[in-house]
Amino acid sequence: MSHNLLQGKKGIIFGALNDQSIAWKVALKCHEQGAGIVLTNAPIALRMGEINKLAEAINAPVIGADVTNLSDINNLIEKSVEHFGGKIDFILHSVGMSMNMRKGNPYTDLNYDFTLKTMDISSISFHKVMQAAYQKDAMNDWGSIAALTYIAAQRVFPDYSEMADAKALLESIARSWGYHFGIKNKVRVNTISQSPTRTTAGGGVKGFDGFMDFAEKMSPLGNADADACADYVVTLFSDLTRYVTMQNLFHDGGYSSTGVTQTVIQQMEKQ
Repeated sequence: MSHNLLQGKKGIIFGALNDQSIAWKVALKCHEQGAGIVLTNAPIALRMGEINKLAEAINAPVIGADVTNLSDINNLIEKSVEHFGGKIDFILHSVGMSMNMRKGNPYTDLNYDFTLKTMDISSISFHKVMQAAYQKDAMNDWGSIAALTYIAAQRVFPDYSEMADAKALLESIARSWGYHFGIKNKVRVNTISQSPTRTTAGGGVKGFDGFMDFAEKMSPLGNADADACADYVVTLFSDLTRYVTMQNLFHDGGYSSTGVTQTVIQQMEKQ
C-alpha cells in the first residue's frame, strides 16, 4: 500500500541481484512510495543478475560500480546527481561477500588476503560510499543512509566466519559517519540487523537452514522476511524517522532480546 512516504525523494540502492535480494525488495517499495531510484551493483553482478528487469519495472537507470574502487564510486555519485538534477535523499548499502566462506575456510584457518577483500567489499566500501557523498556534498539535508547487517556482529555464529568481523566494522563505520554527516547537514546513518533471510548471499552460509529454523523458534514474532525488511527501510528513508541516527536497529521479530522460548525448551526436552 502506498502512502507516498517518499514522494519526491531520490536515492541510490546498492546490491539488487535478483528478486530474492532485500535490495530488490527495497527498490520496489521505495518506488511504490514515490521515490526516484538509481540502481547499482558490481560489474560481475550486473552480468550474472537480473537487475535490468528491476530497472525496467521501476524506470531506474543502472550505473555499475565496484564498491572497492573509489573512481567507480565517485562516478556513481556524480552520475546519480546528474540524473536526478540535484542532490540525493537516501542510500542503501546492501553489499557483502566472503571468499573464505565461499572456499570453505573456517574462522580458525582464514586466508588473510581473502579476509582483507571481505572487509573491503562488506564494510570499508560503506565508508567509501559515504566519504564520496560527503566530499561531493551530494546528500540533501535530513537525508538517510542505511546498511544491512546481522546479529553475528554481536554474538558468535561459528560458520559466519570473518563476515561477523566485517559486520561489526560496518556498524562502527555507521556510528562514526552518523556523527560527521549529522553535523554537516543532518543526514542520519543507521544499520539494520535483519533476521536470517533466504537470499542468494544468505543461502551460501554453511548451516543456513539451521540458522533460519532456530531464529524462527527463538523469535516471538517469527523471522522478518525480505518484504518486511523493505518496509522498515522505507520508514528510515522517510521523514518520520528524522532523529534516528547512529543506531544498530534490530529487525528480527524479537530474536535479539530473547533468552529462550518455550518452543526451544520443549524441543530440547524431547531429545
